[in-house]
Amino acid sequence: MTALPHPPPGEPVTAQARRLTALEFHELADMPAEIEWLGNIRNVATRRAYQRDVQEFSEFIGVAKPEELRQVTRAHVIAWRGILEGRELAAATIRRKLSALSSLFDYLCDRNCVSHNPVDGVTRPRSETGEGATPALSDEQARFLLDAPPANTLKGRRDRAILATLLYHGLRRQELCNLKVRDVQSRSGVLHFRILGKRGRIRYVPVNPYALRLIDEYLEMSGHREQWDGALFRPVRNNRGGGIEGPLNPDSLYRNVIRLYGRRTGLDEVVTGLCVHSTRATAATNALEHGADIAKVQEWLGHGNVSTTRLYDRRRNRPEESPSFKVSY
Repeated sequence: MTALPHPPPGEPVTAQARRLTALEFHELADMPAEIEWLGNIRNVATRRAYQRDVQEFSEFIGVAKPEELRQVTRAHVIAWRGILEGRELAAATIRRKLSALSSLFDYLCDRNCVSHNPVDGVTRPRSETGEGATPALSDEQARFLLDAPPANTLKGRRDRAILATLLYHGLRRQELCNLKVRDVQSRSGVLHFRILGKRGRIRYVPVNPYALRLIDEYLEMSGHREQWDGALFRPVRNNRGGGIEGPLNPDSLYRNVIRLYGRRTGLDEVVTGLCVHSTRATAATNALEHGADIAKVQEWLGHGNVSTTRLYDRRRNRPEESPSFKVSY
């Protein structure tokens, strides 16, 4: 038996849904807290990553059942950290794996399944630079990317609106794909995005006027402005060549927007690791460099901790401020 099988389905139960059988009732009642924890993670990508990390740890210590994880000690975690460091994994990767394990034991503590979290007190690797690893674009590079899509096609207008939404608001890719038409809302006379973030947190971000104009042009051409409950950004065509109404796929956002225009502009050759998250790093870095308060940027990005926001604060490492340019002989 694997340590962490797939979590139970999380679809909402409707009034028309069938009742549980007696067997299903008892299976759910007897479900280990470890499986509950995994099923309770709403974000699919996070759940997949955490499942993989905890499964890897389970295989390392040789547990066969989820309940056996409750016997883990700090020494087990330290030994695993040593193995990860021996594989020369990036510090950020090791921190994420330890965070996944810590999340599980926090849940077990809340359920009184264990007396303490064995990951607490285990030193985690520090960031090598104090900065995030995701590359941020310069102002000129951002303008190249914004201007890359053609303005005379539906896909081009959609992609211009998408890039402006990402670069002017710092959204995560899943947050952008989750946006519905009705999520552009007026608050105190100002249009805001209603953003569904991590852990189901809702935040409201004022819409930049330039991005709003591009979104308006896209909706005018697409014709779904009045479909309030529909996705704001949609695929232009399906596999059969016809228009579809579903939301944009996060992987498609990378392949058909970021990577596509990165190649067309040549940015992929000068910006190593260009990805959707690069637009978020660019927005955060740009806002901070132009005087935005870091606490406001934290709220704007939907970060739970300001230390995460500081990874985007690269003001102290501006090349022009280097002592190299102060030396004079």
